[in-house]
Order: sequence, then C-alpha cells, then structure tokens
Amino acid sequence: MSKALSASAREPSRKAAASVSTTGLMGFVARLHFYIGLFVGPFLFVAALTGTLYALTPQIERLIYSDQLTTPSTGTAQPLSAQAEAARRVVGEDLRLFAVRPAPEPGTTTRVMFADPALGPSETRAIFVDPVTLDVRGDLTAYGTSGILPFRITLDYLHRSLMLGDWGRAYSELAASWLWLLALGGIVLWARRRTGRAAHANPANTSLRVRRLHGITGVVLSVGLLFLSATGLTWSQWAGDRIGELRGALGWTTPSVTLALEGSQGRGMVGDHAHHGAMGMTMPAGASEPAVDPAGRLDGVLSAAQAGGIDASLVEIRPSDPGEAYVVREIDRSWPSQVDTVAVDPATMAITSRADFADFGLVAKLVQWGVAAHMGILFGLANQIAVVALGIGTMALTVYGYRIWWRQRPAPGNASRTLTDAWMRMRPATRIAVLAVAAALGWALPVLGASLLAFLAIDLLRWGLARRGLGRPQSAAG
Repeated sequence: MSKALSASAREPSRKAAASVSTTGLMGFVARLHFYIGLFVGPFLFVAALTGTLYALTPQIERLIYSDQLTTPSTGTAQPLSAQAEAARRVVGEDLRLFAVRPAPEPGTTTRVMFADPALGPSETRAIFVDPVTLDVRGDLTAYGTSGILPFRITLDYLHRSLMLGDWGRAYSELAASWLWLLALGGIVLWARRRTGRAAHANPANTSLRVRRLHGITGVVLSVGLLFLSATGLTWSQWAGDRIGELRGALGWTTPSVTLALEGSQGRGMVGDHAHHGAMGMTMPAGASEPAVDPAGRLDGVLSAAQAGGIDASLVEIRPSDPGEAYVVREIDRSWPSQVDTVAVDPATMAITSRADFADFGLVAKLVQWGVAAHMGILFGLANQIAVVALGIGTMALTVYGYRIWWRQRPAPGNASRTLTDAWMRMRPATRIAVLAVAAALGWALPVLGASLLAFLAIDLLRWGLARRGLGRPQSAAG
C-alpha cells in the first residue's frame, strides 16, 4: 500500500519534469528560430532577392544579346573547323581553344570558347560565329555549362558571393545552412500554436494576425525552402566539400568519362559542379598555355559522337591534350535531361569512354535535377515562376518576422528569454542530445557551426545580464 502511494506520488513529479523538459525544448526551438530570423534574415533576404532576379532574366538576356546569339543568314553551315578558325583569327594564337558549341538550330550562332587566364574560374571568352557566313557576331565572357553572359553573370555573382570573391560566398552559405532549420523550426512552432492557447486568442489582434500570416506562409513554402537549402548547399564552398566527401565515401558521385587513351596517362573529367551555374565545368590543365590548335578534328569527333548516341541539339565539344580523348557532351539541363557524355579518340574516331545519364545512380540524378530546378531551368517557364514565387515568399517571411519582433521587442534595459535558459530547463538526456546534434551540424556545415557559436556568445551575455538583475525575462517573441 505504501509502495503504491509512493509510486502515485512520484507520478505527478514525473509529469511535471516531462512538462518542464518539453517546455524547455520548445523554448529552445523558439529562441533558435528567433536568432536565425534576426541575424540571418538579412542574408536570406538578399539571397532571395538576387535569386529571384536571376530566375527572372533568361528572356531578358536573350533580348540583350540577340545580335550575338542569332543570325539572319540561311543556308548550309560551314564545317566546325572553319568556324573555329574564324574565331581564332579574332583572339589570336595565344589563347587555347577550350570548347565549341555548334549552333543548336538554324538562325543561331556557334559559340567558340577560349580559355583566357585573365578571366575568373569557369569563365571563358566566347566568340559567336555565324555558321553560314563565318562572320563573327560577338565577343563576350560566358560562364559555366549554363552559358550565361555578362548580364546574368553579374546577377549570379551577386547571388553567390555579393561580388566579393570566395570569402563572399560565406553569405550565401550562411543563408542556405540555416534556411532548412528555420523552416523546420517554424513548422514546429506553428503546429504547437495551432493546438495551444493561441488558437483561441482574439482574432482581431493585429500582432496575432501578422504571426498567423507569417506561420501559414512559412508552412506553405516549407517544402520549397527545404529544397532551396539542400540544393544550395551542394555547391556551397565549405559545406559543399563535406557533402562531396560524403558522396564519395558512399559511392554517390556523378559518373565521368576517362580521357586517357590506350598507352597514355590522362585525366578523368569531373562530373560534379563546383560553382553556381558551372554544372561540372572545369578548365583543362594548362588552359592558359598555347597549344596546337585541334580545330581540324572537330567535325569528325562530333559525327562519331552523334553516331554513338549523342543526339541533343545542345552539345559541347572539348578538345584535349595530346594523348587524351576529345569530350562531347550534351548540355540540355531542361526536362527530360540530356546530359550524356562520350570520349572520342581523335585519331581513330572511336568512342573510348561514356557516361550516360540513364546509368547514373539515383543520388547523382537527384543532384542533377535539383541544381537545374534551383536555377529555374529544369521545367522551363513553370520552373522560373516557382523559383520566383519562393524568392518573393522568402522575402515576405523575412519582413513579417522582423515586424513581429519589432512589435513585441522587450523594453529597453530588459533581457528576453534565452537559449541558455531554455537549455537549462531540459532533462540531462535532452541536453546531451542537443549538444550532439549541434556538434554534428557544426562539423557538417562549418558556416552554420561558426555562426552558432556567435549566437551562443550573444545569448550567454544576455543570460548573464538577466541573472545579474540587469534585465528580466520577456516573452519568447522578444
């Protein structure tokens, strides 16, 4: 009897402890959501704005550069070798021929690309040649497999690095690293409020209406936000390296062709992308050095590749060093993806290696599709509209979040609830789990880890001030 009474007496205490732990965990989620929104929000807004502009402008770019991309000439196209020689006369003998993209259809130009050491990574000097008359119609910088031109290159660099180089890429990686946690935390908080007292609060309350709009918008966009975060991280600078290492360890890499010919040592062509928009574009070794012009073999190599199954209208031919194969690859990232690649021996015109998209593993296909969708090119106009809607929605969420904070910010001299306070109210096992997850995420996503340490430093300072009586806890929205 006494044992039963003792157990009965312990039951409320267990429930109370569980309630305190749950309250602590939810408080932690709320405070983390607040910190992400407050400190990462500006970076998210800029990333969303520049990404939206990038997705809006393919048609504008085609209009701006219509003289370079199109031609009024009609008739039989000249050999590719002749087109490449016409481009060579413009750039001189010092630059190495990097790739040739034949005119995809009548009325368009051939793009002859040269590796120029004066340009940045994944940039080429593109000469636009009329395939019928051999007139040169333009000389522009092009970027990556997407082939974007100066107008969109500027938007791409703004989106990726704020035009600040590699260190500037930390801003976009910061946004991508936290976006998925921000979205998941928002879903948790929205679901809890739906079942809590807020569901029965006065609907005429302006602050409540803004909070509800913020929550509903976030939930509606959550799948898209998670997608943008995941795909953005795959080409980020530091987290992207971690992801690449993981994919390599698990055998999830993108297949590539071997450039080495029999009896020689050559390179493997990297299939994954290193830069936003590059989509696998890598400069050949010694690209800035003069080389024997291999243009005379372009026509035969293209014919051999087409006989071997390369049938997309958008293709790229890359000459290689002596002892290595030429590479012919499809570059149509729209649906259905045409991204097969073959290596062709320029002496025998035999296909020596191939990487067909149909043989890619599931992860490699998902990465290919995901990056193309993130850039707004996988499903054409519908994809553009979806990316633009996500960008506008993300900017609206950021503005709503700041409005909520501003209306409910703590009074001067007061300190609001902190991550530290919420963590102290958790069970020991929950604390250990939170620390383990934080450590794992900090290693996998280095920019997230560094910024989390900054959040904690600010939080500990606020917690210390509150403990000294210089502030008093306010609501979680503060």
